Amino acid sequence: MTFSIVGRDPKTGDLGVAVASKFLAVGAVVPYVRFGVGAVATQSYANPTFGPRGLDLLAAGQSPEGVAARFEEGDPDYAQRQFGLVSASGQSLSYTGSECHAWAGGLSGPDYAIQGNILTGPEVAQAMLTAWQAAENQPLPRRLLAALQAGDQAGGDKRGRQSAALLCAGQGRGYGGLSDDWVNLRADDHADPCAELERLLDIHDLLFGRPGETRPLSAEELTWLRGVLEREGYAQNLAAGEWDAATEQATWDLYGTENLEERWADGGQFDPQALKYLQEKFGKL
Repeated sequence: MTFSIVGRDPKTGDLGVAVASKFLAVGAVVPYVRFGVGAVATQSYANPTFGPRGLDLLAAGQSPEGVAARFEEGDPDYAQRQFGLVSASGQSLSYTGSECHAWAGGLSGPDYAIQGNILTGPEVAQAMLTAWQAAENQPLPRRLLAALQAGDQAGGDKRGRQSAALLCAGQGRGYGGLSDDWVNLRADDHADPCAELERLLDIHDLLFGRPGETRPLSAEELTWLRGVLEREGYAQNLAAGEWDAATEQATWDLYGTENLEERWADGGQFDPQALKYLQEKFGKL
């Protein structure tokens, strides 16, 4: 009783799933992603084993069609299942069993698989595909979310709204660059879960995005920053003038409190998004 999109960015190899449903915590059941292997959405009387099994089969070299055949062999309720697969090479498949509740169906092509059941109609899947194609130049999480929001706006789950989730993986995109687990966001019980997911992704991008560019502070900005650091208890009696080690240590401590470590740059260089956030939070002295 869910609609979802499984997708791959052909430029980066990033993989992900976006899903929404009138179902509590849909993100705990439907999406599975492994960088370099593939992504799976399992739904409609979901068989949760399809997620890890599908990824293992893809990792072993099975095609999406081969994975589906293996699923069918071991599941007596296969006709009630619905799932989407995208491999690390962009091969895809969307399956809807004959016993899924109407409206149920899907669309698939290179790098995407869209599927849904108990939807208001086929216009939901088509709206998702149109949005996916229109967002071609967006980062994968934004592209998946755009497709999910389009499906929601086109009618979505005809029973209503409750939860949504976004799960993405990319090489070295995890916290500190130490894993491939990138975006893992859920609105588990919310009146407008797709909108809530967008809000959460905005926060995620702020806190875990990495600087695309940096610049030194102006003399006025540096005076402002030192005032904030002293007022908030990170330092006392900081010297005026050029950037120094004491200001750097106090600023690093401030970044840690605000969870901005991923946007840190040494030597008095500042990421514009981090600076904007600090100015909005602490204001002018």
